[in-house]
Amino acid sequence: MSTSTREEIRVGEMAIRFLLKGSQTAGSVAIFEFDVPAGSKVAAAHSHDGYEETIYGLEGVLTWTIEGTPTDIAPGEALCIPRGAVHQFDNTHDIDAKALAIVTPGILGPDYFREVAAILDAATVGPPDLAAIATVMRRHGLTPAP
Repeated sequence: MSTSTREEIRVGEMAIRFLLKGSQTAGSVAIFEFDVPAGSKVAAAHSHDGYEETIYGLEGVLTWTIEGTPTDIAPGEALCIPRGAVHQFDNTHDIDAKALAIVTPGILGPDYFREVAAILDAATVGPPDLAAIATVMRRHGLTPAP
């Protein structure tokens, strides 16, 4: 099954494009690519108990920290984040990065990113509502790290 047009969802500095949603694969997998500008720290530390996430580097280098251990993922390299592992990523390098995320089973979808984007966009003055972001995370199977 293929998609003909890909919606781009902007979450802060990051852009996400779903290639396959769980609804298109009977829930077996969701796949999305995402762009992370140079110098960005974008994902708050979190875990997910309901799915594994595999990351495949496409462009640039992202630094993934899993259970306190940082690992750089460059083009052609892959990393599997097991269920329950606390992780985050950033791009501390001088060039933009792009990666592919494969979520199995495919229970994470575009709605999660749309909802987080709406909270970030609503924060016109001051920081975003972190409690609201945590609520959205939990509703979509992510657990914010303490």
